[in-house]
Amino acid sequence: MADNEVRLPTEKQRLEAETKRAAQLESGRKAASLSVLASVGLAAANIGVGNWAGSTSVVAVGFEFLGDILASGAVYLGMRAASRPPDHNHPYGHGRVEILAGQWVGFVLLLGGIGICYRSLLQIHESHPPPQLYAIVPLLLAILVRGVMSTMKFRLGRRIRSASLVADAWNDAVDILSSVAALTALGLTVYDPARFLAADHFGGFAVGLVVIFTGVRIVRDASLELMDTMPDDRLIEQARRTALDVDGVSGVEKCHARRTGLQFHIDIHIEVDPQMTVQHSHDVAAAVRTRLREKLDWVADVLVHVEPDPAAAQPLT
Repeated sequence: MADNEVRLPTEKQRLEAETKRAAQLESGRKAASLSVLASVGLAAANIGVGNWAGSTSVVAVGFEFLGDILASGAVYLGMRAASRPPDHNHPYGHGRVEILAGQWVGFVLLLGGIGICYRSLLQIHESHPPPQLYAIVPLLLAILVRGVMSTMKFRLGRRIRSASLVADAWNDAVDILSSVAALTALGLTVYDPARFLAADHFGGFAVGLVVIFTGVRIVRDASLELMDTMPDDRLIEQARRTALDVDGVSGVEKCHARRTGLQFHIDIHIEVDPQMTVQHSHDVAAAVRTRLREKLDWVADVLVHVEPDPAAAQPLT
């Protein structure tokens, strides 16, 4: 069969694509469930040890991890919902539930950061014993665990194009910054309680500010995707070049793409010889759809519009 002949997707190819997508979602669910377990342990360690050691900043980090449990849980549920196949009411699938989960992560961070800031400043002017040095242990543990988790989620989330998993990875990265801020504040307080007793409280406040900033950023990014913001120009140009490789396509008038979960749906307007028969132009459109789905793993489906090539139009006599 010639390379430019029409080759419609076989049932085997469709099953392979669905299996690959299911495997990607399953790997995302496993990462989210592992993150929930890690957050439970870190929250318990930081809140418990922080209270015993009398450290406001360590307790603040622990409460941030409580919010992470909700965030990672939302990612897990979003992945499960996104794996459902298209149906009569959702012909584009359920992938946007996964984007909504990413937005939920941002809202959890935003509200959690406000709560952390408020709690950290409640007792800032009260006189109390300085925190104990052993409070650094759960912070060091948090930096280690979150470093591993964030690296894993960033790689997996970008590979499978998961908005919620990348958002959760940013959440973990923020946890590292928060833990470092708390560690710095705790170190100052323990080093010289007479001068830096309030540093522990300000460390907790700094943790809250970082969490708020990250929450706003994640909500913004997820909202842009829900508003059908176009992907970067590199992907669009890749789709245009792939369509132009199909025999019979003389030009691409326009190409739009919108995210529907882990992949994109494309609307593309191709230009063909205006003297071409309807059947032939239909075959060319089918070939473009097949080629884009085969060559570009980020494409879920394609809607092809056929337009006459103005450069090939016959002059009026």
